[in-house]
Formats: sequence, C-alpha cells, structure tokens
Amino acid sequence: MSSLPMVIRQVGEEGPPRGDRFVYQGFDIDAGTGTVRCRYSTDTDDFTEVFTFSPDGGWDRPEVRAAARILFLAAGVSYYKTTAARIIDLGPAGMSKIEERFLRAYYFHGLGEYAFKNRLDLSDIEFSGDLRDPSPGRYRSVSRRPLIPFGGGIDSIVTTELMAPYSTDAALFIVNRRNDRFSAIEAPAAVTGLPIVRAERELDPKVLAPTSRTGYLNGHVPVTGVLSAAAVLAAVLGGRDAVVMSNEWSASSPTVIRDGTPVNHQWSKSEEFETLFREVVSESLGDGLQYFSRLRSFSELKIAEIFSSLERYHHTFRSCNRAFALKPQDRYEKWCGECDKCCFIDLILAPFIEPEALREVFSGTEPLDRVELLDRFRTLVGTMPDSKPFECVGDQRECIAAVKLAVKNPRRKGQRVLEAIDNELGEPATGVEELLRPIGRNFVPDTYASATEVV
Repeated sequence: MSSLPMVIRQVGEEGPPRGDRFVYQGFDIDAGTGTVRCRYSTDTDDFTEVFTFSPDGGWDRPEVRAAARILFLAAGVSYYKTTAARIIDLGPAGMSKIEERFLRAYYFHGLGEYAFKNRLDLSDIEFSGDLRDPSPGRYRSVSRRPLIPFGGGIDSIVTTELMAPYSTDAALFIVNRRNDRFSAIEAPAAVTGLPIVRAERELDPKVLAPTSRTGYLNGHVPVTGVLSAAAVLAAVLGGRDAVVMSNEWSASSPTVIRDGTPVNHQWSKSEEFETLFREVVSESLGDGLQYFSRLRSFSELKIAEIFSSLERYHHTFRSCNRAFALKPQDRYEKWCGECDKCCFIDLILAPFIEPEALREVFSGTEPLDRVELLDRFRTLVGTMPDSKPFECVGDQRECIAAVKLAVKNPRRKGQRVLEAIDNELGEPATGVEELLRPIGRNFVPDTYASATEVV
C-alpha cells in the first residue's frame, strides 16, 4: 500500500486559499421513505446529500445503520472539495483506526487529480474525532445473491455475463438522480434481462451552482467510492452476499506522476481502494457481505476480447461521457466519436471487432477513420509525453498492444491513424499475450471462486 508523498504541486507554485475545518455533522435515516440524509459543513456552508433506496428491507436493523454510516463517510468528499480544509472533523461520529486509514488514503489519493489541477498539497490534512471501536458486524446473507453495479460500458457488461452462470439471483445496481435515468445505462441493462435494484442520489444544490458564484474549488472526486458505499447499503437491505465491481487491472495505473506522487483519475477503482474499502466493510458488517472486482486480474484488452463475442450488446452499450451530462438536454444519444473515451473504446475493440461493425457502433465513422483525432490516439499510446488523459482509459501498454494486434487485420489496411501510430511505435510490442491472460492479484471470496476461473 502506498504511503502519502509530501508534495503534489510543483515547487514554487502557490495553491488557492483553503478552509480551516470540514465537519461530518451526522446522518439521519427515514425508514418510511427509505432515505439517508448525510449532513456536512465547512467554515461557511452547510450541506446535505440525500440517498433514496427502497423502503423495504428492515431499516431498523443495526447492520443497515452500519452500512449507512459507510455511505456517510464516503459521500463527504463531494463537499470537502469546496474548500479543501486542513482539518476533517468526524466529531461524535468518530472513526475507528481502520476507518481513519481508509479516509486518509481516500481523501489524498481519491482527490489526487483535484489536488493536482488546483495546485493543492493535501498531505497535511488532519483528522479529528472520537476514537471508535465498533463491535464486530453480524450481518448474515443468502449466498450467491450478488449485486452488480452497472454503468452500461463494456466492463460492467462483461462482469454481468461472467457472473450469470454462477447465480440464479443476481441483480444490477443503478444509481441516478430523482426522476432522471440515463438511456446509456438503461438500454444495455434491459439486454441483460436481470432485475434492477435502484437508488437515487441528490447532491446538495449548492455544489452544482457555478463556481464563479459560489467561490468553491471544483474538480474530480472518487465517485466510484461513493457508488460502492451506496451499493453496500443496497446489498444489506436486500439480503445479498456480495457487491461485485467491474474494475480492471490497469485501473491501478497512475494517470501521471509528479514529483514522485502518483495521480490516478481512477484511484477509487484501484486495487488499493478495493483493499481499504473491503477492510471497512468487513469491520462494520463482518464476513456476511463481500466486496470485490470480478475483473481485477483482467487487462482492458482481455475485457475487450470477451466483449467482442457479446454481440447482443454491440448496439446498446455506450461509454462516451457526453451521454452522461448533468442536464438531459446536453446529453448525446449516440457516441460523440471524438472524445478520449470514444477513441479508447474504438482502439481497444479494434483487434477483435471488424471495422465495418465498429463503424456501425459509432454511427458510421470510427474514430480511427478520422485523421484529425491522431493526437488523441498518441496520448493513449504515450508517443506524446505526459499526456495520458484524465479519463477512465487503459494504460499505455494495453493501448500499444491493441494497435499492434489491430494493424495485422487486412481489413484495416489503409486506416491512416492506425498505420501512423504503428509506424511511430516502431518494433512489435512485447508481452501482448500476457495481457490476454489473468495478471496481477485478485481477491475472490470462496463462495465465488468458481466464477473466476480462467476465461
């Protein structure tokens, strides 16, 4: 597990003014409406975030409150970022030693991109609050009832398909704003045929207001951490035994390193986050609920290979971030075909899906057909130094391997972007076959060991 380096901004740079104290005020449960209200404050403002689940599930159980507390701890990061206070005060809620270890990494690494872009050093955060020694959790569940957080992209689709043969009672978990669902998630979710467990999340409106008006600092937060905690609560309410994520091997790779500090856009999808978060869940709930990623030992290249055979999803999946704009009127109903995510998905699928089929996915023109996007592909393979996009994309090794595999396809002959990148890379890539086999470590509970046999 990585330590916290001391400096994240460049020497000589001054960051913006920071707040003094961020306080976890508390959380309230309304069993009748199935809501959890999480309350926080800074030196100048109070914030409330509301999560709504099914009112069923026995909200009066102590394990439900324990799971709601995990959500309360994780969700605070969206409000802390408004001032980047030097003290995070847990107050009467307190924290155990395991929770403090998790929170230190969650705020430092989970806000790494935010700190990097705002020229902040968050290694000096102090945590205060009562020391908490929680009782061992006693949550009990029925085995083989996994809950699968689902985002509509290739990763969560592959997880769903790989888990299906090992459970007759799997369900998807989808979070959306009140009365606002994303078609990019709903369409592939319908293809799975699985039931959907839903939750609604309402951020405090103040953090959605223009920063020019509020004066708040802004930037990327570890949203997968918040959604993971919401999934844990939904699983406990539903008596489920596992939250099965879709976070791959390369999610642990940093986006950039500055002065020895790894900055990872995907840190809350990383192995480090998974390990720390699993410790918190285990301390609070015991071994009745497992948290793990089905794809942890898979490269994005391997995931793409598996997805290529799942043709029934090819015209419904969508990973383009413009499909998830906050305002419905700003959302794209198809792939934009030019952003970093579109370019990456096209590249990683190119070795396994014919260009004609991918052109249909991208509404007639592959990103690889567009010469004006050449520099975007260069950032993915690393021929432009220090240029990996702050986006959920694979690492350079995976992208290089995708180029070297795709360029062998005679149907891609004459695809100028692909050929230009291949020429710039030069010699054939080494270790491509390794990326098509399980790599790295992967925690899998005994209950699901058979579900992670080599594909």
